[in-house]
Amino acid sequence: MNSDSDLQIAGDIFEVTHLLQPPREHPATVAEFVGLARAVAADRDQWAPLVEYDATTRWYHRLRTGPGYEVWLLSWLPGQGSGRHDHGRSSGVLTVLDGELTEHSTSGSRLLTSGTQRVFAPGYVHEVTNDALTPAVSLHVYFPGLTDMPMHPRARARHEGAPAAQRAATHP
Repeated sequence: MNSDSDLQIAGDIFEVTHLLQPPREHPATVAEFVGLARAVAADRDQWAPLVEYDATTRWYHRLRTGPGYEVWLLSWLPGQGSGRHDHGRSSGVLTVLDGELTEHSTSGSRLLTSGTQRVFAPGYVHEVTNDALTPAVSLHVYFPGLTDMPMHPRARARHEGAPAAQRAATHP
């Protein structure tokens, strides 16, 4: 018996086709959405020519849609940010393609460098900013597609209290 595992495979596993699932056309699991984001990120020729920068606001472009999901491309000039928000009922995968971004949440701040991926659940509140001196580009996969992006005011001093979340236009 193998001390690492009690499971041993004998013969060619690819011969037991009834145990293999056919490849899916579209992702359906967290791992598959992470894989989709990695595949899009790796295909720089697909997304890089589309990137634009806007001095007044974050630029965003819906890159792809599938059954129940969306893939967005965003650009961030130095100083631009998302505001404190969540993604309603959508889960997501954020992938930094170029540059670096900072994610602020109740857990603290986290530097996200090129290649970093963050997976988040519905209702996760955060703010993403470009605190660097150079532009950044990110990829966002939402499942289900993004229909609501509630904005959350920054917490005020304890004695002032905090008003309920405000609703904002739906865009990444």
